[in-house]
Amino acid sequence: MSAETPAAPGPAAPGQFTVRRQQFRTWRGSRPFWAGLFIALGGIPIAYFPYANLQIGHLTLAMSTTAGAGSLIIGVLLVVLGISLWFQKHVRVFAGVAAILLALVSIPVSNLGGFLIGFLFALVGGAMAVSWVPGTRQRAAEPPAGDKSLGHTPEGTLPHVPQQGPGADQPNDLSGTSPANGANGRHSAG
Repeated sequence: MSAETPAAPGPAAPGQFTVRRQQFRTWRGSRPFWAGLFIALGGIPIAYFPYANLQIGHLTLAMSTTAGAGSLIIGVLLVVLGISLWFQKHVRVFAGVAAILLALVSIPVSNLGGFLIGFLFALVGGAMAVSWVPGTRQRAAEPPAGDKSLGHTPEGTLPHVPQQGPGADQPNDLSGTSPANGANGRHSAG
């Protein structure tokens, strides 16, 4: 076998498309992607409809309002907030609340919030952004199923370990508000 001879074909490596799709899926799962998408999509009809002209046969219906600049500003802000959720996930609460407020302001300013389409998209996206929390990583290795020494506890809880030694019969109250010592929670600084 020489250096120019190709190696024997092994297991097929995933294709470039599959790798990129998995990378995008991982990126999308680590941030409020859908909230950002809904908010950005909500900004488009809010900004577009005040400047649109609807053709009905030979009749042109202009839907422009006196607050066209306000509609454009609201729509652009919603698109920017949606995109910022994708790349700056720590601003999710601010961006979500701002999107909800902008959606509400768009009702009187921009043709009922882009004929309720943009309003609903921005409102739902803002609520999704506020409620999104980063996920926790799962543990890499779980104890074997046959290991009875550790006991079984529900996920996310710690097993109860009884205290031993002096003070084991005392309640585990570190606040000082126990009725046994007469404290009511008001501490003096003196």
